[in-house]
Amino acid sequence: MSLSIRNQLPGTVTSVTPGEAMATVGVRLDGGRILTAAITLEAAEELGLGAGSAVRALVKSTEVSLATAPVQGVSIRNQLRGTVTAVTTGAAMAAVKVDVGGAELTAAITKDAVGDLGLAAGVPVVVLIKSTEVALATV
Repeated sequence: MSLSIRNQLPGTVTSVTPGEAMATVGVRLDGGRILTAAITLEAAEELGLGAGSAVRALVKSTEVSLATAPVQGVSIRNQLRGTVTAVTTGAAMAAVKVDVGGAELTAAITKDAVGDLGLAAGVPVVVLIKSTEVALATV
């Protein structure tokens, strides 16, 4: 199956914390960074997730936000430090590629945000992803 989701990050499940309807899943990305996914308990069970399971974390580029420093006082679980590797701008939107410890993420943000944040190749950033926006696929 081919997907249009640009961010498909290989990793290994480190933990599964079940709740009544949802589960949080810790995933160690191949580069060593930890990502948290919040998925339905039913999905976690159907995928057979447990510590050591090989997965791909899937995140749409429109669900990736960027900051120039870690953000305090927000509920966003995933804040990954990285470095911008490329910026492609259009009339209104931009695609920003970020290296986060060997894994590459793409963020689709406005052209104005690129200018406001001073984004260019080599600029350090923090990638922000809500855990509910991380889908998991077994490999």
